[in-house]
Amino acid sequence: MLDLRERPFTERGSRLLVMAAEDGSLWIARAEYETRLSETTVLTGLRLFRGDAELPVRHARPDRISFEGGVDLVFADAGTLVLTGSAARAVWDGGAGDVDGTLVLVGQARPYDGAALLEAAARRRQEWAGRMPAVPEGLRERAEQAWWTLGVNLLPIAFAGGREGVVPSKFGYVGIWNWDAYFHAVGLRHADPELARDQIRILLDHQRPDGLIPDVVHDLGVLAETTDLPRSDHARLAQHVGQAGGTERGAASPEDGPIGGVVPVTKPPLTAWAVWKIHEVAPDLGFLAEVYGPITRSHEWWLTVSDPDGDGLAEYLHPYSSGLDDSPIWDHGPRAEPPDLNSYLALQADRLGDIAEALGRTEEAAAWRKRAAEHVDLLVTRRWNGRRFVTLTTSAPGPSAPAGTAGAVTEVATRTPLELLPLLTGRLPREIAGRLVADLLSPSFWGERPVPTVAFDDPDFDPDAMWRGPVWLNVNYLLIEGLHRSGYAEVAEELTRRTLDMVNAGGGLYEYWNPLTGARAARATSGFGWSSALFLDLAAGQACSAV
Repeated sequence: MLDLRERPFTERGSRLLVMAAEDGSLWIARAEYETRLSETTVLTGLRLFRGDAELPVRHARPDRISFEGGVDLVFADAGTLVLTGSAARAVWDGGAGDVDGTLVLVGQARPYDGAALLEAAARRRQEWAGRMPAVPEGLRERAEQAWWTLGVNLLPIAFAGGREGVVPSKFGYVGIWNWDAYFHAVGLRHADPELARDQIRILLDHQRPDGLIPDVVHDLGVLAETTDLPRSDHARLAQHVGQAGGTERGAASPEDGPIGGVVPVTKPPLTAWAVWKIHEVAPDLGFLAEVYGPITRSHEWWLTVSDPDGDGLAEYLHPYSSGLDDSPIWDHGPRAEPPDLNSYLALQADRLGDIAEALGRTEEAAAWRKRAAEHVDLLVTRRWNGRRFVTLTTSAPGPSAPAGTAGAVTEVATRTPLELLPLLTGRLPREIAGRLVADLLSPSFWGERPVPTVAFDDPDFDPDAMWRGPVWLNVNYLLIEGLHRSGYAEVAEELTRRTLDMVNAGGGLYEYWNPLTGARAARATSGFGWSSALFLDLAAGQACSAV
């Protein structure tokens, strides 16, 4: 059932969302890139009447909204909403019409067979629902909600080359974001591996010649550098990065950008990881051959362009490239090197080794695995201080600093689970891995609903602020995989159980959760794609374990 608030009435391929207003009427808006639904309103104040009696909504399901009196609202196609029934009158702000068979509410008016529309909508619903991976019975209701969310978040994007992409949420996030697409592919692989592969292709089709994979592919183009950012993002980042001493030289105003010059914008390097996840359940050597070269070029980009100090360890050159936009690590400057990035690169080298091996490139496979081991050794040597993996940030030089002046490098005191993600490499010395697991299980990070994105006992912890305390499913998912890869299966299973329980009890598939209450965090969006995909993948894993 849909509540028409967190879960609007919409369909795969459609930009239209039907929602309930506070006064009980319905309103319709169109989902667009970086635009609030309040700015894309199509129709407001919709009510149905028979005579003087209002016909309230009886129930809302994925294939229709049913009103009392036998009237239904249904999609005829992605851009057309039709009321079916008889002897009713629809009234909305600025208009009205009689429902006598069918009434086109949004879209081009033409005759329709109402019964045929309802039957076709039911078939579409059943076909998608029937492809959901098996999950334990106790998780089924939330899994069905997650699978519905992935389905309705599928949209044709103008710059996606004719492919359908899963958008993170129709509540403003209407585009194909880089690491979101990888997590979406992990969920889709169980039922539609080719659709999962297309999530990767959409991004690789726009890879730059230097190897960078863009941050976003959207209807108007791509976001691959700071000149592509919407103006609202410039203003927000200028204010945020300004906490570390102002914008960099060259940024004269918020409209010019928070970081001087042109800075590339991407997302964490999990491409090969996602490709191998798909390959594990649906092997396709042709796809591996298709993506091996582009991923190799992306890997080299991180270790050249994104390693400005040349120490062999990559940095995030822009807050957006980390995916952790509002993490307190960015309170100290516009560049940062938390331990997750180089952990991802070590893992990617290992996965490129797996891909090369599958393609019969044995020598290349061995070289990739050697590089993975060396990268982990470098990470340990330079960033392990005997207690934790440190996060470094580089502040912006002041506006009067001479050209070429480097910003100050700071070790961030804030504790985040990013320092635990070297477990993902599966290559840490046993003593260090054990210390990280002990930290995970300490009161700093462990609770009824782990893992907070800032430690519970850290002064920066805020249970409702994005990346400053709430639980994010992708962080938990990666930690679960890291625990398995590092030999801590029992801890991984316990984190899986607590994660699934939190989502199952929380009421929806949110962007992030308050770790103290298990409820939707105050500013988190709903209908979130990667939360749906990763919940499904974890739940499906539980079903396999029970067999």
